[in-house]
Amino acid sequence: MTSETMTLGAATLHDRADRRRRIWAIFASSSGNLVEWFDFYAYAFTALYFAPAFFPKGNQTTQLLQTAAVFAIGFLMRPVGGYVFGFVADKYGRKNSMMISVLMMCAGSLAIAVLPTYETIGTAAPVLLLLARMVQGLSVGGEYGTSATYMSEVALPGKRGFYASFQYVTLIGGQLLASLVVLIVQLMLSDSELRAWGWRISFFIGAIFAVVALFLRTTLTETSSAETRSRKEAGSLREIFKHHTRAFLIVLGFTAGGSLIFYTFTTYMQKYLINTAHMNDRTANAVMTAVLCTYMVMQPPFGAFSDRLGRKTSMLLFGGLATVFTVPLMYALADVKSPFAAYALIVLALAIVSFYTSISGLVKAEMFPPEVRAMSVGLAYAIANAIFGGSAEYVALLFKDSGTESNFYWYVTFMCAIAFVASIIMPNPKLEGYLQGSGTEI
Repeated sequence: MTSETMTLGAATLHDRADRRRRIWAIFASSSGNLVEWFDFYAYAFTALYFAPAFFPKGNQTTQLLQTAAVFAIGFLMRPVGGYVFGFVADKYGRKNSMMISVLMMCAGSLAIAVLPTYETIGTAAPVLLLLARMVQGLSVGGEYGTSATYMSEVALPGKRGFYASFQYVTLIGGQLLASLVVLIVQLMLSDSELRAWGWRISFFIGAIFAVVALFLRTTLTETSSAETRSRKEAGSLREIFKHHTRAFLIVLGFTAGGSLIFYTFTTYMQKYLINTAHMNDRTANAVMTAVLCTYMVMQPPFGAFSDRLGRKTSMLLFGGLATVFTVPLMYALADVKSPFAAYALIVLALAIVSFYTSISGLVKAEMFPPEVRAMSVGLAYAIANAIFGGSAEYVALLFKDSGTESNFYWYVTFMCAIAFVASIIMPNPKLEGYLQGSGTEI
């Protein structure tokens, strides 16, 4: 065996080992992302059952409005989380930031699981529910930017779209898992048991998952370098607005439309099928479980599509198609009778959204340098998501309550049009060599 052959063999073994380390890092980091979103969506999927326990007065739409308001306020904590955890990630490391965020989500979920109801402690119950949601919102606000940054830095060059898509695979997986848990609990318990105590089960399960995710995240290798963390600009808000204002505003633009339509066709859609299409809650939950499973599987192919044809192409397809098809799809779903037809329509909508969600974190990370990457991605996402994504259910229900539900469809369309404009003016990472200098030490 020649020395050249031995060198080639060693290089091949090194490449394989490096690939395995990177794949494990994607798995370990995304496991925490799954837990974060399982806990967060457990609230959305069980709101129908615990709303009367914390807000006993009013009809179903009024109670859902109140729980949706608490859901939205949790989103308002995301910009704070995006700033705080972004600073920690850029200054002290992505790994530290991700471990703290999953611990906080566990605490918020466990608090909701044991929370006394309005009947037991009166108005203190909804106040404590709000505080627990604020802790969860802070945690999720920090999770998105840091995990998006980590996964973009650890992914293999040339396949970043494919690997980074697993952020939304696990995000949707968390949502799907929450939906599946609720479906199983529905099958095991009566409606009265669900409303009395069964809704708490999901939050206890979330706390257990968090412990597993924390253990997995302890094995992660840091992707930011000591050099980038020690720079005076690291984690600096001033640096972002001094040198990266245009990129920050572009991210705000397409995140606003992307977040709004994402929450419209995922978390709100369950209530839309019940409240507007008049499906029973078990059928609607079964439809959404099937939808989310399909949507999750869509992400890697759409991510790989962006590796071939570019992030900009994917974003333009998202913005353009979402602007054209949102209103017709919402009208069709309002009159749908068959659960199979509902499934097909929602999957079609989410196929359009997948052009965005499959590369959501990556396309943002590719626009910023490593010393401010986590904060830039996390803060821009959190602000737009808090204002438009977090309020989606509340605004939709508000329009319905006022008898002008169709105005919500046009509101979503308008925001998707803004995302389309942002996609037109965004730089093309495929051509301009973004994600430079990640400082990866894997």
